[in-house]
Amino acid sequence: MTIRPLHVLVYTDSAGIGGAEMSLGHLVAHVSDSFRITVAGVSPEVIEFVARQRPHTDSILMPVRGPQMFFAHLRSFIRHSPDIIHCNLCTPWAGATALTAALLLPRTRVVRVDQLPLRTTDAISLWRTRMLCLRVDAHIAVGEASARRMEDFYALGRGSVRSIPNGVPDRLAATPPPHRSPGALVVGSVGRLDAMKAHDVLLRAAAQVTGVHVVIWGEGAERSALEQLIRELGITDRVDLPGWIEQPQSQLFNFDVIALPSRSEGFPLAMVEAMLAARPVIATRVGSMPEAITDGETGLLIEKNDVVGLAQALQRLRDDPALRIRLGTQARQKALTHFTATAMARQYEQLWQQVCNHPRLPRLRVPRPKD
Repeated sequence: MTIRPLHVLVYTDSAGIGGAEMSLGHLVAHVSDSFRITVAGVSPEVIEFVARQRPHTDSILMPVRGPQMFFAHLRSFIRHSPDIIHCNLCTPWAGATALTAALLLPRTRVVRVDQLPLRTTDAISLWRTRMLCLRVDAHIAVGEASARRMEDFYALGRGSVRSIPNGVPDRLAATPPPHRSPGALVVGSVGRLDAMKAHDVLLRAAAQVTGVHVVIWGEGAERSALEQLIRELGITDRVDLPGWIEQPQSQLFNFDVIALPSRSEGFPLAMVEAMLAARPVIATRVGSMPEAITDGETGLLIEKNDVVGLAQALQRLRDDPALRIRLGTQARQKALTHFTATAMARQYEQLWQQVCNHPRLPRLRVPRPKD
């Protein structure tokens, strides 16, 4: 007797490729053949990027706007009749159309994954998000701290959001840091040039520490402001902004340290990629980054917007190559144990099996959230 593979339709309404979409691509690539995967979304670029991670994967392009958007989603979901609709959301208020349509299917289970634990001040968005969160069969965040924040931001009840950390493939073998002259440090950072990533904090800290060269891989709206700040700080000879690169992890071995001074995060892929490359990470105590970066063991932690604290961390790592090697080695071991794409995929496979083996949760009436 042949067992039919579970059909999982993964959905994203993102218009561009960022960490959330890369994480979804890693998941699609590493799910076992006991699952049939279909990729759906509103952006041809994003759908093609995710689908090509798994050969021969079907894809569905949905309309991005207009009065027929909801009914097009509903018709498509009914036609494909997946066992599970897995919505990968770059913000908690994203994907409302797809989630609403998915919840109307009588036999399909619905899983939502929130990549960033953000709060909205718009009353309509807040209550719509809460309503959709309470009705899905499983609600996932990418870390324990992120899960608790989602529960608090949207009054979902304690324990209602589970944690599955993002994982990345271990594509490259770890290599020793490049040989530097005493008092020299090359600091890398990967991420879109956005105020949330706090590259301005990194630049201000680097300006206070001699012998530090900064390379920031990424593109975004803050480029002009960052270039102006670089000139004002007088560090044009110590900073490079080379733009975006398709495979930033290939550059990690050129760095001694990775700095991620973000003001807000979920569980960034750049952090895990740096750990797998055996590079120490300086990270802020935001989101779920402290769940991977243990201060003094796998990297160094600072408070957000702490220019002085970041400058002190840079100086400490500049002056202690042995510490850099120890932190990087321990970071790689932790990432290999907990944060690979394979480990992430196995957790989602278990989750999908669990929700299909249990009755579908009620859609119209939900129990009162736990305190």
